[in-house]
Amino acid sequence: MHIHVLGSAAGGGFPQWNCNCPNCDGLRKGKIKAKKRTQSSICVSADGINWVLFNTSPDILQQIQDFAPLQPGRAIRDSGIAGIVLIDAQIDHTTGLLMLREGQVKREIYCTDMVYQDLTTGNPLLNILGHYCGVNRHDVPIDGMQSFSVEGAPGLRFTAVALKSAAPPYSPHRNDPHPGDTIGVLIEDTNNGKKAFYAPGLGEIEPHLPALMQQADCIMVDGTFWTNTEMIDMGLMTKKARDIGHNPQSGPGGMMEVLDAYPDARRVLIHINNTNPILREDSAERAELERHGIEVAYDGMDIIL
Repeated sequence: MHIHVLGSAAGGGFPQWNCNCPNCDGLRKGKIKAKKRTQSSICVSADGINWVLFNTSPDILQQIQDFAPLQPGRAIRDSGIAGIVLIDAQIDHTTGLLMLREGQVKREIYCTDMVYQDLTTGNPLLNILGHYCGVNRHDVPIDGMQSFSVEGAPGLRFTAVALKSAAPPYSPHRNDPHPGDTIGVLIEDTNNGKKAFYAPGLGEIEPHLPALMQQADCIMVDGTFWTNTEMIDMGLMTKKARDIGHNPQSGPGGMMEVLDAYPDARRVLIHINNTNPILREDSAERAELERHGIEVAYDGMDIIL
């Protein structure tokens, strides 16, 4: 299995266009040791030719241009993207769909009922695509028992589970969370049995998750915030990290503590907010992650299982 990180930042990217926090200001002025990052997305393949795209960020065109295998050039109009799996309906994970509107081949979209509802009502991106390339929508089961495959991406099998999270602001059920608003996915290479668990939005470790994470050779999960009060402390928000569906890395029950339970897996944080000090490669927080054997995803990162 080949996992390629197209984008590793949270919504807004890094640096964020309107942010002058120490990280963003420092990167622009060359004062900190850090890498520019686009908004989070990965693609996965078992054969290196046919790829499954997870989410479509607003930066998708640049991400495709930066990763040649997504455009293998088998025909005058072509793509290496066999299908698109949507983790949620958030704007930073779906806006890129509009950038993939060209052509006569329908986009193969795999998503839950809740995500499909949001993207055909409150933010009707899929309806808009119907006026261009069109969409073939495939249902994603979320009971953790039923698996699904993506046609055109041989050698891969996917098992999705519902995660506790808030629906997007434009969702018809914004204040009434439903199973399927957000999912985590266990990805399996059926050729060699290797597995990866992917959950860029993870607010808490629910009872059904450890069994899936235990199976994984690579665990790629939410790296949004370092502390639970990060945005409050900077005066940028009034809600805590867990209140908006992100388990922080530090503190009791934090992601470092969670990932320590899986020492045999490769453990990678993705969807990193621009305020998070782990973006600074020489920070004390990054060093603490390294002591725990936890990696920080970056754009262009390749993981081979």
